[in-house]
Amino acid sequence: MHILLTGGTGLIGRHLCRYWLAQGHRLTVWSRRPDQVPALCGKGVRGIARLEQLPADEPLDAVVNLAGAPIADWPWTASRRNLLWASRITLTEQLLAWLGSREQRPQVLISGSAVGWYGDGGERELTEESPPVREDFASQLCIAWEETAQRSQAQGIRVVLVRTGLVLASDGGFLSRLRLPFKLGLGGPLGNGRQWMPWIHIDDQVALIDFLLQHGEASGPYNACAPEPVRNRDFARALGKALHRPAVLPVPALLLKAGLGEMSSLLLGGQRARPARLLAAGYSFRFNDLQSALGNLSSRL
Repeated sequence: MHILLTGGTGLIGRHLCRYWLAQGHRLTVWSRRPDQVPALCGKGVRGIARLEQLPADEPLDAVVNLAGAPIADWPWTASRRNLLWASRITLTEQLLAWLGSREQRPQVLISGSAVGWYGDGGERELTEESPPVREDFASQLCIAWEETAQRSQAQGIRVVLVRTGLVLASDGGFLSRLRLPFKLGLGGPLGNGRQWMPWIHIDDQVALIDFLLQHGEASGPYNACAPEPVRNRDFARALGKALHRPAVLPVPALLLKAGLGEMSSLLLGGQRARPARLLAAGYSFRFNDLQSALGNLSSRL
């Protein structure tokens, strides 16, 4: 199978490439740094700077669209919002225009999204049937991203939307930002610690994307998070235990709001999301509970 990836040099993309290379698939990554793709994604993965470098007569079986500037790296100034929008919606529009120009099109487009689509859900249990609870900037960004990707249905392409939670990995992502303060004994809950955290182990994230790729009936949104979300205070306690460090120093909500502005909603809000459609489709999670997931990763943190 020939698979084209955007965002292939990111955390999830790198793991996907290694997984699919081992299965013998042919991989192409659309990247601003195509010369670095083989080193980051695996020997044999082709990097291209422009979609037009892919010959029109070269068969393409699937597209996995994960591109997007990190949403939590910088406060949401006007220029940062524009960058976040362009790196997701504008790039996806470019991808769809290119697909529309091809006579031979892929069978499936798997497009990234996030559980932030729902906004801060409070205590509500959120499945894929739930509407957005509160449309903050992160929610609006995900809604627009999904709506753009869904236009591929008109091109005869099966569209799958992956609403990812907090990805737990030893080589990047959410845990890499928490590693130092927790190892120094400075970790703890954020705000009151009651907000829900939908999480997923990187191995399950990769496996479920492959499952949705192979599952020909799969389409529409899927919550990519473990069946058992946890509250922030319980997550902090579990991470401290995994790293053999105390995790009792809370970060006041007022401090986060003062320093991060609207972006603090990513830390002080949450989603009690469940992967109802994945479970109904027959996907079996390797890591159902947080303790086993962190235990698997702790030796590499």
